[in-house]
Amino acid sequence: MTQADIFLSVVIVVRNNQSRVAGWLDGLTRQLSEVVSDYELIVLDNASTDGTLLELERLTAPGGLPNIQCYALTKHVDCDTACWAGISSSLGDFVAVLEPSAVESNVLPELLTEATRGAEVVLAKNMSPLPVSTAYRVCQACFYATCKSLTGVDLMNDAPRTRLLSRRVVNYLQQFNVPTVMYRALPATAGFTKAAISYDYPELPTDDRSLLAAFERGVQLVITSTPAPMRVANMCSLFGAVANIVYSFYVIIVALTSRNVAPGWITLSLQQSGMFFLISVVLFVLGEYVLNIPALSAGSPRWHVAREFMSATITRKTRLNVQEAYPKRSPTSRAQHAHDM
Repeated sequence: MTQADIFLSVVIVVRNNQSRVAGWLDGLTRQLSEVVSDYELIVLDNASTDGTLLELERLTAPGGLPNIQCYALTKHVDCDTACWAGISSSLGDFVAVLEPSAVESNVLPELLTEATRGAEVVLAKNMSPLPVSTAYRVCQACFYATCKSLTGVDLMNDAPRTRLLSRRVVNYLQQFNVPTVMYRALPATAGFTKAAISYDYPELPTDDRSLLAAFERGVQLVITSTPAPMRVANMCSLFGAVANIVYSFYVIIVALTSRNVAPGWITLSLQQSGMFFLISVVLFVLGEYVLNIPALSAGSPRWHVAREFMSATITRKTRLNVQEAYPKRSPTSRAQHAHDM
């Protein structure tokens, strides 16, 4: 790939990788100097407990690697939050977020190729199987199937962590109060030109590959990309309210038609059904309110125009009752007219 005339920002998150970080950054700087005219390498230390931060200080000391910015987080956060901390500090025309496996597999040129072809979001999936347990794989498959049925988005293929974003996409994310949420749900966001590539490189086991961390990330992806879970909860509340009304009518019918009723049963049943009816209605109203919080808050718009274009031919213009006062003249005739004057 020839050197592209763009300014590229690369974001990489490291945690407890003291023995590997020097090789990663050295390889990245050499590769970036070959594929782009200018670059910056943003490294997020996700609260490492070993000597990773000291190694980063050594690598950025005088005589060390160029164009590197390091940010040390005070506490360990999820990978998407750490990535956005780096993206928000980037200045490049494009921002590439790379996992360690993507760094070692040299997938960056492929990401840039798709970007130069017009893609605003490029997603890169690692086809190598994760070093996880069988229980993890079973839970992952079940959860991804549920997510796809609710959102229509295949999280296994459409939400990799390795991705490249144009500056237009970054500006779109920055308009929200909590950009991390929108960054996490970016694969489910329409309107931007997307491309997908794949690579195959063994992944390293990390802290956020645990079953609990994966479940938390999956839940966050679902609740930020679709209102379906909250809508299901609201429907359950509405069903409970209707069921209590039906039960109240049943109690009244029994009271009117049956003489063999235990003392106090009718009063107690009506009280319980009325109480649960009110609780169900309150939960339903609160659920609908939660669903509409983005519309009620003025902090972020609910719409964004990703691209704007129109047809080359607009038939409406031919029907307008407008005439030009002077006929159009060619540049040659205008120059001749000016010369005559």
